[in-house]
Amino acid sequence: MTDIRDTHAPAPRIERIRHDLRRRELTVADAVRLTPSMIRLTLTGAELDGFVSAGFDDHLKLFVPSGDGMVMRDYTPRRHDPVLRQLIVDVVDHPGGPAADWARSVKVGNTATIGGPRGSKVIGGDITHWLLIGDETALPAIGRQIEELGPDMRVTAIVAVPSGRDEQTFSTRADLVVHWVHRPAHLSHDPLPLQAIVDAADIPAGTFAWIAAEANVARAMRDRLVARGLPREWTAAAGYWLHGTADSSEKAI
Repeated sequence: MTDIRDTHAPAPRIERIRHDLRRRELTVADAVRLTPSMIRLTLTGAELDGFVSAGFDDHLKLFVPSGDGMVMRDYTPRRHDPVLRQLIVDVVDHPGGPAADWARSVKVGNTATIGGPRGSKVIGGDITHWLLIGDETALPAIGRQIEELGPDMRVTAIVAVPSGRDEQTFSTRADLVVHWVHRPAHLSHDPLPLQAIVDAADIPAGTFAWIAAEANVARAMRDRLVARGLPREWTAAAGYWLHGTADSSEKAI
């Protein structure tokens, strides 16, 4: 059996791009429940002029009310249309989250304040197959990458969500295979539901694995791929949240 390490080219290129940090006051043009666990917001306004998001897993700050003040939460720019001056942000609906509480009650015409992204990480090189692994918090980045990839690219997505009703559809020119893993939300910090699918994932030469989920889950999935022979430099793993700790993350595992 050929060692995966022997079939991979030199490490992919990572280009880091800095952006001018700017706060923008936008208007909620639409707010819909995309799935039981996801609320999709369409934001618009003239202040989107100059907005840049070069990486599919970029993060902006969404300012939302909490108690007597405002708090910031990180969200992926799911889709940006500079011509229409529209920005789509998907918010996971979960109890106790100030951003989820705000998104659940927001009305068309309300103001939404964002900041950033501060920077982008663009991954390039001799990648011919993307392996995207994550949970519902990673779906905005996974969906964006799937939809932005070209027709010459293979992409496999392995996504854990609470139920079949939380599955999403994507419009893409890429050669796409999606594996949905259904597990209850209270087990979202458990790597076991994803394990068998990740262990069986196809890893041809040129595979880059991008992983984002609860920190321990992301770490476990990355370690399993590395144990199978995928070079660590052909992986990127992030803990978008940390079980038991509010507003915490490990952006680089």
